[in-house]
Amino acid sequence: MSVRKEIKALAGIENNTTSHTEKMICAAGVFVGVMVVYWISAGVLSEPTGHTLMVASLGASVVLLFATPHGALSQPWPVISGNVISAAIGVACYKHIPDPYLGAATAVSLSVAAMHYLRCLHPPGGATALTAVIGGNEIHDVGYHYVLNPVLINVVAIVLVAVLFNLVFSWRRYPAHLTRRHKKTAETVPDKIEFELTQEDFAAAMQQMDSYIDVTSDGLTELLELAKQHAETHKTQPANIEAGLFYSNGRIGRSWSVRQVVAVNNIANPDKATVTYQTVAGHGGHESATCPRAKFLQWARFEVTQEGGRWVKVQAS
Repeated sequence: MSVRKEIKALAGIENNTTSHTEKMICAAGVFVGVMVVYWISAGVLSEPTGHTLMVASLGASVVLLFATPHGALSQPWPVISGNVISAAIGVACYKHIPDPYLGAATAVSLSVAAMHYLRCLHPPGGATALTAVIGGNEIHDVGYHYVLNPVLINVVAIVLVAVLFNLVFSWRRYPAHLTRRHKKTAETVPDKIEFELTQEDFAAAMQQMDSYIDVTSDGLTELLELAKQHAETHKTQPANIEAGLFYSNGRIGRSWSVRQVVAVNNIANPDKATVTYQTVAGHGGHESATCPRAKFLQWARFEVTQEGGRWVKVQAS
């Protein structure tokens, strides 16, 4: 690796594969978002009250919402809850911890912990908590009202603006779930993949998405390698299909799904046995159907169970 490339790698300078159009859309979205939120806040605070109209940390939230609208940290729950919870923690720390140094550090650290446990990690929330402690008399005088105004009003407004603004662009639906629903899942997926994904494939895919992704291509390939190693060391195949259990087809992407077996009928004659199931996650969510047991067994890659909000393989005993 050349010295120049080594310096870029150490500094974390990644190639930005987004088009010029996408970059301009991001900038326009930020402009519209800040203007509208400021206008809404000014309308709510039509009378002089000593409040600040907009919390400074919203500037960071706006960047996430319009530059990475499909990112996990940019979704409505993290944006709203992350900021509001952090604001409440910040006010509490200011009121109950006299030392400003200790109060500031405690506010941010408790906010991060709370956001982690409540699944609403949003980096600007740390700044929202910090502002409550070191924001000066204008913030201190309003106490817990700071949580409602400007924080709650600001974040609800910016989420609504992001939803409406991104509706104009089919590839930028917000929240991210709308993008996944907008895209069609392929009707057929080959049972066996007879090619290896490469670094170049990831780079091309990232460019094709034309949206800033908060992960490097190296990080994606490393994640794939770890997933492949996990698959190789955790090979399972259901020996039988039992009612009440959950099974996954082991696919990747939008064709992945998990089904719960509701009933297995005519077990005495395996050739004529049928399976009634309900899809509980992934493609075809909440649909119910009945199919031959042999067909279901061919579909099912392994049994799964839910742990900590995610589906994990059940190891064969």
